[in-house]
Amino acid sequence: MSDKARVLFDALDLDQDGTLTLAEVVLALRAKGPTLAAHGVLPAWGVGGDDESAALFDAADQNGDRLLSFEEFAVVVDRRFGW
Repeated sequence: MSDKARVLFDALDLDQDGTLTLAEVVLALRAKGPTLAAHGVLPAWGVGGDDESAALFDAADQNGDRLLSFEEFAVVVDRRFGW
């Protein structure tokens, strides 16, 4: 798993509890997405709207518990963003 995935995960983990909820992903990408892209943490084309954020979350939530662990998140973003 890439270091970039860890940096992005930590930036999206608004309550810093080590997991991501759908609300955190949507809110964090809405608020921080352009800045994260400008700093190279996220590809510019990876900054989408709420629907794209929800689709990313759903793709990553392998066990269906509506929480993303770092491992679940990293598998999807590493593949999707080519890290």
